[in-house]
Amino acid sequence: MTQPVPLPALHASHAGTWLRDPNGPTRGCSKGEAVMAAADTPQLLMNAPLVASRLGYPDLSGLDLLELFAFVHPASFCVPTPKGLAHALGLDEPADDAAVPLLLQQAAGVLVATCESEDWEQREGAWSSLQSLARLRWPWANVLAPHVRKPQRAEKWLFSRLPEWEEAPERAQPAQVLIEEPEIEAHLERLTGEGAERREGQRLFARDAGSVFGPRDRQKRPHLLLAQAGTGIGKTLGYLAPASLWAERSGGTVWVSTYTKNLQRQLRQESRRAWPNIRADGSPPVVVRKGRENYLCLLNLEDALQGGFTGRPAILAHLVARWAAYSQDGDMIGGDLPGWLGTLFRKRGIAALTDQRGECVYAGCPHYRKCFIERSARNAAQADLVIANHALVMINAARGRDVNGRPTRIVFDEGHHVFDAADSTFSAALTGQEAIELRRWIIGPEKNSRGRRRGLSARLADVASYDDAGGEAVEDAVEAAHALPSDGWLGRLAEGSPIGPLEELLAVVRATTFARDEKGLEAGYGIETETAQLPGELVETAGTAAQALASIRAPLLKLAGRLEAVLEDAPDWLDGQGRARIEGARHSLAWRIDLIAAWEALLSRLGGPADPEFVDWLQVDRNDAREFDVGLHRHWLDPMKPFAKVVLESAHGVMLTSATLTDRDESGPDWAHAIAKSGAPHLELQPKTAQADSPFDYASRAEVLIVTDIRRGDIPALAGAYARLIEASNGGVLGLFTAIRRMRAVYGRIADRLARAGLPLYAQHVDPIDTGTLTDIFRDDPHASLLGTDALRDGVDVPGKSLRCVVMESVPWPRPTILHRARRAAAAEEAGGAQRYDDRIIRARLAQAFGRLIRTREDSGHFVMLSPAFPSRLLSAFPEGTPVTRLTLEEALQRVAKGVVSPEQMAAETQPQ
Repeated sequence: MTQPVPLPALHASHAGTWLRDPNGPTRGCSKGEAVMAAADTPQLLMNAPLVASRLGYPDLSGLDLLELFAFVHPASFCVPTPKGLAHALGLDEPADDAAVPLLLQQAAGVLVATCESEDWEQREGAWSSLQSLARLRWPWANVLAPHVRKPQRAEKWLFSRLPEWEEAPERAQPAQVLIEEPEIEAHLERLTGEGAERREGQRLFARDAGSVFGPRDRQKRPHLLLAQAGTGIGKTLGYLAPASLWAERSGGTVWVSTYTKNLQRQLRQESRRAWPNIRADGSPPVVVRKGRENYLCLLNLEDALQGGFTGRPAILAHLVARWAAYSQDGDMIGGDLPGWLGTLFRKRGIAALTDQRGECVYAGCPHYRKCFIERSARNAAQADLVIANHALVMINAARGRDVNGRPTRIVFDEGHHVFDAADSTFSAALTGQEAIELRRWIIGPEKNSRGRRRGLSARLADVASYDDAGGEAVEDAVEAAHALPSDGWLGRLAEGSPIGPLEELLAVVRATTFARDEKGLEAGYGIETETAQLPGELVETAGTAAQALASIRAPLLKLAGRLEAVLEDAPDWLDGQGRARIEGARHSLAWRIDLIAAWEALLSRLGGPADPEFVDWLQVDRNDAREFDVGLHRHWLDPMKPFAKVVLESAHGVMLTSATLTDRDESGPDWAHAIAKSGAPHLELQPKTAQADSPFDYASRAEVLIVTDIRRGDIPALAGAYARLIEASNGGVLGLFTAIRRMRAVYGRIADRLARAGLPLYAQHVDPIDTGTLTDIFRDDPHASLLGTDALRDGVDVPGKSLRCVVMESVPWPRPTILHRARRAAAAEEAGGAQRYDDRIIRARLAQAFGRLIRTREDSGHFVMLSPAFPSRLLSAFPEGTPVTRLTLEEALQRVAKGVVSPEQMAAETQPQ
């Protein structure tokens, strides 16, 4: 039996605070006593930022067990709670909060003992990493030093240990094959497994999905299928069956696009039924692709390890380096890097270790051949299945580096989000934050800025020295980029002292937006105003700013032409790696040139007639009254028009599928609206539609309760309702809010009360934990409850007892933004008018929220709406047959405490004895 580590331990929750001496005993204490103990002696604790928030002592530090776990078991999963840590290390769960300090000592003992074990799988690199962490005064370094032995041979540095990717020949275009429906059904049976339940809905869904993989009949006219599949149909295997058959026979690649990382993980698991992990040649047939900003940048990491980071962020960099050596794919956001690791460090360093700014130097990087991002891109080019997200698919179709690698067979799962993803992808925003990033990309580091940012001069020094015209273009671009905002621009705007034409424009945009604000400055949220009846000063400064942007774009265009000329007439010194670097630079240049052109187009419209295809507005972004950005925005009125042009036209087969693809009112599913939102009308396409209803018995497994006696705006009553519902359900509640402020107010009133009853409560935007980890904690503890906003309404998959009640605090009305108003006005000419436009949005949100409740046949629970005037026309958002009852809170509490009662049970209970 491993001995506990004899160090003092501290645990704090909403229920109280406990301290344990090095060799016992454990005692309850006040927050002040705990703070004094932690300030005097480093304490064993778990998740220091969370404990700090519980104690109200932000400067808390100590020996965090999560940091130790990340060092000993890099790239391993652990739910960051005492229970989760106990399960990960094979220890008994603590019986209550008072037992947690002893668990922390036991867990430390297990982790330290692991370092001494001959079976420690992650030993390689640990000793060298520990020496660096000791120099940084990592609290665990002295504890671990006697237990991590020095290896007989010097350990390789991380960057020499990582494997290199290899070039592969370009894949041939897919063969034209036709898959018959009986073949699809037979393959589906093989994937579901012998003896599996035969689901008729899944079988029909798979047959319909096969239609998008047939040969295309006309150019720019893909096969298009809209398939609605209710929860429980098994749609993932339903489309993977024809997709895997087509990929095998054609030699082509299928892209499956999702909106949430949770579904990406699920898809990766399900795909193992159709493909092996590794092919015979060692390549992966299934690859998860994400945007560059999700992956570890090795050059950023090297810079951080060599002094770019100091203090606590430097410790994070070394823990990330430990993880990088064992990571499957280098994915830092939703991959095998624990989501909680970055939140342990107050200065969030995770983002600084990724390629957030598009500043990659491609083949100019010394780690190019080991780059996780490049490896993922090359693996995807040879894969049978690429699992991506909506934004990446659209960006890849619009400006992918490899034209031949753009997706032609695409399944958009969570297809109800395609409109929103297109809205974001094809929009333009000329803001201070965007403009300063362009400046940094062109000019590079200025003054005392740290990091590896390289300007155009550094990236293309050899080309500039070889090609005079190219060198002049670089110099001209750098000179012109000084017109862009620089560090400190927000402060100068507030002081009324902008520098340069772009800052002057942003200053006038800010002043105009504040002047026209109708809601009052104290609201604390972002404010906006439309680009109508603009003051002459704004129009004039916009013209000057547009000229400044044109002066930047012109030399960039010239430089792009010179790079192309260098590639065509390559000098002797230009090797394959140099060619790849120039190709990368050309790709980055094209992106920036298009961006600047979009900004110029946005500015050129100011003061002139409005373009009916676009919606433009001015905006000041704020968070709790703190400004963080200012700028001009442009969105398509219908973003499916560019989606159709960029994505659909080049594709051969596209499928949009979701459980909530269509709106449903009293007349049934609204397929006409679903087709309009697919982009098909812009190509004059008539897509195929299919529907498979959920097999779940909602009539006996779920109830919708509309509580009628909680007044809107009554925060004490709202908080009391949430607390009592969580108590009645004994936890397992997902609380959804339409405003962060109300959520924080409710959480602050009820968290302590619930904790004393053994019902932990967590909340987005309150607890210093990322959303994915909050969901993991919620899923792991059937007595826990979770409060959140939109991100939880459609991105949470918690089957079983851990989620048995969903509570919404109000009807999720659309936020009345300028963009929403414009689209609502456009819908006023359609059947049902503007109200139906709003109702569609609300019903979709309700359906998505209700969909969190019943994930399997065994699930059951209540959906509670705390809205006294819930409109009856919105009830069609819930599955047909679901019982809906309007009642008081007291009656709702009785229902929730009793659990869902089927109509048969209810009838039996009311029978006279």
